[in-house]
Amino acid sequence: MPHDHHDHNHDHNDLSPSGHPYRPDDDTPLSYWQTMEIAVRELLIEKGVTTAGEIATQIEAMDARSPADGAKVVARAWVDPDFKTRLLHDGSEASREMGFDIGALKLIVVENTASIHNVIVCTLCSCYPRNLLGLAPDWYKSRAYRSRTVSEPRKVLSEFGVTLDKGIQVRVHDSTADMRYIVLPKRPDGTEEYTEAQLADLVTRDSMIGTGLPKAP
Repeated sequence: MPHDHHDHNHDHNDLSPSGHPYRPDDDTPLSYWQTMEIAVRELLIEKGVTTAGEIATQIEAMDARSPADGAKVVARAWVDPDFKTRLLHDGSEASREMGFDIGALKLIVVENTASIHNVIVCTLCSCYPRNLLGLAPDWYKSRAYRSRTVSEPRKVLSEFGVTLDKGIQVRVHDSTADMRYIVLPKRPDGTEEYTEAQLADLVTRDSMIGTGLPKAP
């Protein structure tokens, strides 16, 4: 599976007029990917393909994404059976239906049930559904999580505080450069009278990765 180098962490906080990130008082050498990013950015600006302002706007849009977006999608699926069917059939299109830009990525939504618990990983690098969840947490990109989640998922989940009955099947899904997964958590009991907005408040980032559960009402 190809690597998705767009998910590597870069510092985009301050841009110079040319698009370069400012690095005041930082003597740390640039990584290979940071150097490549700057070189490609400069070339695109030089060739007139884009501008520093357009790049800054896109970076701001990416930084604005957060797990709250994914939580809204989950809450809609909990209250709207027809939407849930569309979401499980085509996660990308259903998310666009709610106004979220998924781009060209294929988003696959996997549902937790009383007998199945899903967990997401990227064994090669850090592919992550950032269009709905924002930036990936550091632990998601760690070598330990990427390898151990595949070999001993129940133990990893227990370290996150998720202890599952032996009768529950654990399914591990490996993201790729052009395909992302997101978990549709099981709706908590006792939320029958909750509004869609109240349900969204119960959905955590980790519950959409599979390393956590929605907040109890």
